[in-house]
Amino acid sequence: MNAPLVLASQSASRQAMLGAAGIEFVARASSLDESAFKRRLAASPAPKIALALAEAKAAAVSEDMLGALVLGGDSLVEVEGQIFDKPRSREEAAEHLRKFSGHTMALHSAAALVRDGVTVWRHVESAALQVRRLSAQFIEDYLDFEWPAVAGCVGVFRIEARGVQLFDRIEGSHFTVLGMPLLAVLAALRDVGAME
Repeated sequence: MNAPLVLASQSASRQAMLGAAGIEFVARASSLDESAFKRRLAASPAPKIALALAEAKAAAVSEDMLGALVLGGDSLVEVEGQIFDKPRSREEAAEHLRKFSGHTMALHSAAALVRDGVTVWRHVESAALQVRRLSAQFIEDYLDFEWPAVAGCVGVFRIEARGVQLFDRIEGSHFTVLGMPLLAVLAALRDVGAME
């Protein structure tokens, strides 16, 4: 890669995926007001919202980094047609887990590449995660161990940690569950000549 990729995210999971794949990058947080952006798109399907957010984050960072290739990413969790944001408190995390219990969670992970404000690639993938029935005691014990580490996680879980205990079955890419359609991102970086 000639110049480091710019990751428009402070997500530890996305940074770990890129680093493990041997991708040189620098991380720059986007100043995008995600809540306001989501409100404007509230009537749209969840995958479309995730894709629009990924693109908007990359575009916002691209404005200040002319010539750089910027990767934006976003993940949304949808259960029974309702989109869930990151929990703002332990109490809200427990409420989310109670709502997820016994249902299928759709996790939509999107990515977009932007250079000089122009989108050169975008993609979204979805995974289906069957949440097992969670007892009140399990939820409390789980949050005793995982809170506040899961405060920044849509879905209130880290699949690479105890979050795997929430599920009976997972269908979809492991990378998508981690928060980025990594194989598609790598293919796109090759396509735009950013890597071999």
